[in-house]
Amino acid sequence: MKTIYCIIFLLCYVALLPAQTTANPTSFLYENVTIHIGNGQTIAKGKIGVRDGKIDWVAVSETKPTATYDKTIDGKGQHIYPGLIAPNTRLGLEEVEAVRSTRDFREVGLFNPNVRSIIAYNTDSQIIPTIRSNGVLLAQIVPQGGRISGQSSVAYTEAYNWEDAAVQLDNVVHLRWPSRIRYAGWWAYKGATYRNKNYDRALQEMKVYFDAAKAYAQKETVEKKNLKFETMKALFSKDKKLFIHADDAKEMMDAVKLLESYGVDIVIQGGADSWKIADFLAEKKIPVVLHNVHSLPRRDDEDIDQPYRTPALLHAKGVKFCFSMEGSWQVRNLPFQAGQAVGYGLPKEVALSAITLTTAEILGINKQLGSLEKGKEATFIISEGDVLDMRTSVITEAYIAGKKVDLGNKQKALYEKYNKKYDLEEK
Repeated sequence: MKTIYCIIFLLCYVALLPAQTTANPTSFLYENVTIHIGNGQTIAKGKIGVRDGKIDWVAVSETKPTATYDKTIDGKGQHIYPGLIAPNTRLGLEEVEAVRSTRDFREVGLFNPNVRSIIAYNTDSQIIPTIRSNGVLLAQIVPQGGRISGQSSVAYTEAYNWEDAAVQLDNVVHLRWPSRIRYAGWWAYKGATYRNKNYDRALQEMKVYFDAAKAYAQKETVEKKNLKFETMKALFSKDKKLFIHADDAKEMMDAVKLLESYGVDIVIQGGADSWKIADFLAEKKIPVVLHNVHSLPRRDDEDIDQPYRTPALLHAKGVKFCFSMEGSWQVRNLPFQAGQAVGYGLPKEVALSAITLTTAEILGINKQLGSLEKGKEATFIISEGDVLDMRTSVITEAYIAGKKVDLGNKQKALYEKYNKKYDLEEK
């Protein structure tokens, strides 16, 4: 009887609860905004409509929508951009770089293609909100360590858990190419260089591993499943891409020449010397995920601004590329990295595409994300100024799949706290 009474009580209690409402209307229309599509096109005074999490209207202000919306919002001349996409990050895999117990991005062993970084993605990280507040709404979560580090996934930068965050699961395998050059010193002072005597042996080890993996993939049945080789199967069928982490020109060419014979989809990650072999990359149609062009040149005899000019040089040669900033907290500067490239010859809308649509194409999520086009997911940001310019970029709102996301973070809270404490508010 007690059980029956409890059930009746719960049913009555639920019936008395207020109806749940969503934080956003199911449809809304922004008008009087500058729309940066992400594919090179810009609408100076436009309207963008969202319905059930999808974009269903993009047009100039003079055009009237064919349907009505629950809410119409005056954008007051602000700029709307696709949500920025950050490839090659450790977001959610580390909290404090100097504290080992907060780092969860590396597995032991040399060949670990079966490792899945997404299951370690911590959506409660205090770093992620600082990245999201600067417009980065999606990130590629990448493992490290060993020769083959594992698989990365693309995730939203706001979610309750990794399952909710996941956009594209385990779609890239990461190979860290061996270095042919060694340094006598350490990271702060590298010292003299010398040839890595084990470079050729490392290449041979990789060839043996890929030969074995391909032979396994060609078997119709196997007596005992090999989890590592099961993952590698998707590379040979091109269901997954292979990201090769390399910076040296010869290393990149060696990697492409060795691995193209296996019929895998190759992307270069890093690519500091990619400007030297731009013709080769263009001919082979190899995309490049440029790592941190906010850097000094790799060699003493190179121009001091060479890293800044690399994006424009790749664009001129027809090489598909996007920007990345390896790590976690540094990712907030992703849009300004693209903006700096504009000052060194890269067309502005190409720079924007290199952190939105082109990135989505390289990561394989361009059918649903990366540009503000009808039918695509309504994941976008709104800025008072140019999102590529650190002087004017102020992100005022952001939406993921049509839902407004929080742009607050710990740093903003501390800023407000001490502004009030010391009465530093502008009079």
